Amino acid sequence: MENPFKHINQPIKEVPPELKSKVMSDIAMAKLIMELAALFSYNIGDIIETVVKNRNKKNNQNLT
Repeated sequence: MENPFKHINQPIKEVPPELKSKVMSDIAMAKLIMELAALFSYNIGDIIETVVKNRNKKNNQNLT
């Protein structure tokens, strides 16, 4: 088996354009999926904080 570390100091080879476009397309699709997941998922910390604040406001209003 050839030592892969021998190629570290070699000049970088150009990637074929079709491979580069496929990789960039896959990255764009992954980014889109991540952004859509963020839109449709819940931020649990924010929900808990909002519920606690609303309960405190209601309790303070009921006491007065």
